[in-house]
Amino acid sequence: MKTRQTSLKVALAALCLFVGGARAELVIIGHHGGPDTITPQQVKDIYLNRSSRLPDGQRVVAFQLPAGNSMRDEFNERITERNDAWLKSFWSRQVLTGKGHPPREVSSANSMKSVVSSTLGSIGYLDSTLVDDSVKVLLTPQP
Repeated sequence: MKTRQTSLKVALAALCLFVGGARAELVIIGHHGGPDTITPQQVKDIYLNRSSRLPDGQRVVAFQLPAGNSMRDEFNERITERNDAWLKSFWSRQVLTGKGHPPREVSSANSMKSVVSSTLGSIGYLDSTLVDDSVKVLLTPQP
């Protein structure tokens, strides 16, 4: 049994090294008709209802992945600097007081890419390994 566990650990370590080149990295994406770049603070302001415009002045449509998605958790931690529970409470208060609505939720990374590519003024986030020519990378946040 110990030999099998050791073999599994070695195989897992080798796999981690092999896959290391395709490491997931959070990127902020937008529609091709939008701005070329955005700052982390501008993204934070959009996702915390402090701004309704992109840097080029377009009205923004923000999208988010579903709760429990690891890329959403990373986005919340690195960009909004808030956890999902805090954000849920925040958006409940915003809706209740008529001050705004949360970013529109999409079901998957593929849905995120599809809706951002087809919605002028949109912004979202993805794992960098999933980005293709259908969307524009606006920001690669520093860890």
